[in-house]
Amino acid sequence: MEQRHHLENEAGTRESIIWEFDGIRMGHAISKFHELTSFNATSPNTDLVRLHIGLKGNYSFHYQQLDTDFHLIGGHHNIMYSKDFDMTVENHTLELETFGVSFPKETFLGFTQNANDLLKSFGEHIVNGKSILLSDQWGAVDPQIQQVIYQIINNKYNGDLQRLFLLSKSIELLVLCAESALLTLNKSPETIKTKEDKEKIIAVRDLINDRLSDPPSLTQIARTVGLNEYKLKRGFKETFNTTVFGYLTEQRLLLAQQYLLDTQKTAAEISFELGYSTPQHFNNVFKKRFGQTPDSVRNR
Repeated sequence: MEQRHHLENEAGTRESIIWEFDGIRMGHAISKFHELTSFNATSPNTDLVRLHIGLKGNYSFHYQQLDTDFHLIGGHHNIMYSKDFDMTVENHTLELETFGVSFPKETFLGFTQNANDLLKSFGEHIVNGKSILLSDQWGAVDPQIQQVIYQIINNKYNGDLQRLFLLSKSIELLVLCAESALLTLNKSPETIKTKEDKEKIIAVRDLINDRLSDPPSLTQIARTVGLNEYKLKRGFKETFNTTVFGYLTEQRLLLAQQYLLDTQKTAAEISFELGYSTPQHFNNVFKKRFGQTPDSVRNR
């Protein structure tokens, strides 16, 4: 059900985890390249619906079945269908992190037959054998999507419990990405209208992720990425459906949860490391977010 792979070649290295259950294939991969290059991704006669999530890094690809080029920067998702699958990918950063779920066509149609109008229309094209993307606009990876992926990657279940857990999370990801796509289609960007500005907002997110224990101020972030504070705040909320402070808080708490589960650090040590004013403040914030205290997570 779970397989881990390490691949080395002239281009670089690739670490991946693959889960297979109920005909569904789910995977997480981190690729590190020695240089900017291109490579092919091919999968003939599979007849699958693919949920693709880019987590880190910038790249472009040509999707042969759609005869379309896409230029993507870190933090994006879409759902695609084609009976065959042929892409030529060019990496524009030396590290790429991706996550994907491949659903058998009939399984996907069963999940979505009574879904929102966007998914229903998408399903009709699939039934007719048409290669298609769910949305022409790629959605942003928001904290909810990030959290589900984190839960999948770090799950400790085995056997049937793991199968049930992964099945439920694959459906949850499908719902979150479909709703995000619908939201993106229904609103016109008011603040972030250019590729350059979008890249700056992605840089804001990455800067926050790199400095969770010592977060920069809004003024420092704005100066670093070259945006004024008003555009930064509005653009971040427009892209990720949360505020800069809300995103920082969520990521710190998720990291704290990971430390509690995977290390022997005490709650007080984690509180100090992540920059909380006191252990009691950390305890209160953590309990409000997860419904239990840090010590309860450690002792479960």
